[in-house]
Amino acid sequence: MKSVTRFALVALVTALTMAGCARSHHAAGSYARGDMDSSMDRGVKEVNALVDRSVQDPEKAKRVQSIVDEIVGEVKQSYRQNSEFHRKLYELNANYEATPEEFTKILDELNNSRMRSASKILGFRYRMKELLTAQEWKALSEGMMTARGRYRHGQPATDGAKGGVKPGE
Repeated sequence: MKSVTRFALVALVTALTMAGCARSHHAAGSYARGDMDSSMDRGVKEVNALVDRSVQDPEKAKRVQSIVDEIVGEVKQSYRQNSEFHRKLYELNANYEATPEEFTKILDELNNSRMRSASKILGFRYRMKELLTAQEWKALSEGMMTARGRYRHGQPATDGAKGGVKPGE
């Protein structure tokens, strides 16, 4: 989940910022499903409010919010797939006779799944960008940077324009 979330944030500084607050770990490296869903729901509400403030045309704002919903759906699907891959890795790890090739096969599938998901999310980003003016995109992006800082557990938001360098560095 962490890698998908990080990669997706690079691809899209929108609804995925909500996923970062869902990182509460439990036994064996799993994540609390309810925590993620409630965090995502809160995040979607925050992003939708940000869209309403950033996009003047209400019809356009609804279309952007629809894309946000698609992004969130993809993030949730990716999370479920990653959880299943990790479950398979845990099972394989418990097998004394497991071969390196068996691990590699699962890791390849996991990475391919992440790349497919990231590509979909990137496509959603460009659909959203096509709807927005440069000014609306800037307002939305700046608002997402602020929100992202809140969801990184006290870490300051990074400035994407500076390649991930924290402000003041």
